[in-house]
Amino acid sequence: MAQLYFYYSAMNAGKSTALLQSSYNYQERGMRTLVYTAEIDNRFGSGKVSSRIGLSSPAKLYSGTTQLFNEIRDEHQQDAVHCVLVDECQFLTRDQVLALSDVVDELDIPVLCYGLRTDFRGELFGGSQYLLAWSDKLVELKTICFCGRKASMVLRLDQEGRPYNQGEQVVIGGNERYVSVCRKHYKEALQNGSLQGIQSV
Repeated sequence: MAQLYFYYSAMNAGKSTALLQSSYNYQERGMRTLVYTAEIDNRFGSGKVSSRIGLSSPAKLYSGTTQLFNEIRDEHQQDAVHCVLVDECQFLTRDQVLALSDVVDELDIPVLCYGLRTDFRGELFGGSQYLLAWSDKLVELKTICFCGRKASMVLRLDQEGRPYNQGEQVVIGGNERYVSVCRKHYKEALQNGSLQGIQSV
């Protein structure tokens, strides 16, 4: 029985690595996977999922208008698809999450989604909101704050490295722009307007 999975975390918890490993496990057994990633995130090049440890895989791109159910159904009719894996799933729309649940329920294909739960303001991304609501399985992938606690929040940094929590929800960036921290140090950094003085805790 296929299920819809949501693997979520703060940044730098190894989500893309876990996705690539899952895809490899299916392929090693002679099964076909479809890997998707968000068109908006092209930090590592367009049309591929890449991890920070150097692994990568070709991927189909999705935008807010991509008809995921229709695409996956058509692919499945041509050549059986055994698993669908979606990176950066926080960028999915409500309708796309619903479409992925239809892939599970109507096509009986497992769908594994990997992404961030919350943004730099501590608020849910749209795709994550509906994945939390509708997924069969929720799995937290953990990373740690510099203090050793679980990092559950993401700070956005300006060009001088100062944290802030205003502006557009989506600004693509990596370690130069975002840092994962625990809730306590998230609040302290925003209150102080700096990471200085708390990283030594």
